[in-house]
Amino acid sequence: MGFGGISPWSLLLILAIVILLFGTKKMRNIGGDLGGAIKNFKKSMREGEESTAEAEQQKLNSEQPGGEVIDAKAEHKDKA
Repeated sequence: MGFGGISPWSLLLILAIVILLFGTKKMRNIGGDLGGAIKNFKKSMREGEESTAEAEQQKLNSEQPGGEVIDAKAEHKDKA
């Protein structure tokens, strides 16, 4: 069994038909274009993650503390 119930012979037949329809030169161009697109996509994702991390770091650095926390115990006195 091959991929999803397709035998290896069926895959070879499909590949042969595609090569006959498009030709090897066009298939090579399509492969190169697809590879370039994937490479650019990965590069963009990496740059996006870096810029997001930089933006978060700048946000953390620019935040000023809003106040001071004091640890204390409150007591209530009855007026009796």
